[in-house]
Amino acid sequence: MRRVILLIMDSVGIGAMPDAKDYGDEGSNTLSNISKELGGINIPNLKKLGIGNIIDIPFLSPENTPSACYGKMAEKSKGKDTTTGHWEQMGLITEQPFPTFPEGFPAEFIRDFEKRIGREVLGNTVASGTEIIQRLGPEHVRTGKPIVYTSADSVFQIAAHEEVIPLDELMNICRVAREMLVGELNVSRVIARPFVGTEGNFQRTTNRHDFSIVPPHATLLDHIIEGNQKVLAVGKINDIFAGRGISETVSTKGNMDGVEKTIQFLQRDDPGLIFTNLVDFDMVYGHRNNVKGYALALEELDARIPSVMEALKDDDILVISADHGCDPTTSSTDHSREYVPLLVYGKKIKRGVNLGTRSTFADVGATIAEILSVKPLLQGKSFFSEIKGE
Repeated sequence: MRRVILLIMDSVGIGAMPDAKDYGDEGSNTLSNISKELGGINIPNLKKLGIGNIIDIPFLSPENTPSACYGKMAEKSKGKDTTTGHWEQMGLITEQPFPTFPEGFPAEFIRDFEKRIGREVLGNTVASGTEIIQRLGPEHVRTGKPIVYTSADSVFQIAAHEEVIPLDELMNICRVAREMLVGELNVSRVIARPFVGTEGNFQRTTNRHDFSIVPPHATLLDHIIEGNQKVLAVGKINDIFAGRGISETVSTKGNMDGVEKTIQFLQRDDPGLIFTNLVDFDMVYGHRNNVKGYALALEELDARIPSVMEALKDDDILVISADHGCDPTTSSTDHSREYVPLLVYGKKIKRGVNLGTRSTFADVGATIAEILSVKPLLQGKSFFSEIKGE
């Protein structure tokens, strides 16, 4: 077993965790609630793998003989953020939640930030990214002041029109913010949010870029590199790990581009890990409470699953999971504290094994470490012995 493909369906949660009430997420169940509201989702390939065997999904019956091993995973880290979810899967559990700023960032910090970048800013509030560019976009275009906002997550987001603040300058502004946001202000991610268009019709572009904090300790990615194997990152994986433990990275322009670039990596012969994040579920649909769009995106991915499976070599193992929830059927536009699905498929592993409820996302990383014969993780329990074929 020499290569693993870890495909993250960003925000596709499958049910509120026991502590969801502490996060205001009781009743969240991204996948099931979407199916319930729409009267079903057409995802036959994920169904064959066994996604309907993990939990009860309205209008989606379980498979008698799933082609994949299946289960769900609980998040042990504090939080429900992209960074904590991905880090935990790679063996790094976040004991203390990253700071959030429900009242905006401190005035003193904003003043210092404005001095450093040579521009005043607009906003400094909690807001939906699509809403705030419509509301403050005209003033931004008129004044050149970048729009600063946050959310329920630990993020410092900077929106700017690409024709007002060029991308290179926006990225430099974000680097300044990343450098300044330390200590008590050490947010998980600084995010560049470029947009285009005219008043009343501003649209965010795919030129988003995340500036994450550097993982404080070694992760599975570092162990793979140390083991003379490769980590090939698709989408925002490189951003999430601040480039640490990444051999090669490619950016994506949407979910289907992410799938295509994953297949391109599969056509190569590099031992190690292909690590893919499909962000549209979260960024385009979950945060905008677009239930129908979310469902269509799931169906679009499902239609490409056979292409991914056909590209697998005999010893490859495909793992499909998520990093948190973002239930578009609730009133909230933020991430939700949910279990995530676990589907594991390979031509030389068992089929239909119920992996149960894993106590931490790190079980995935521990399993991949064993498959690739690299240094084991300090967190997580490998389930490789349960799925390994004869």
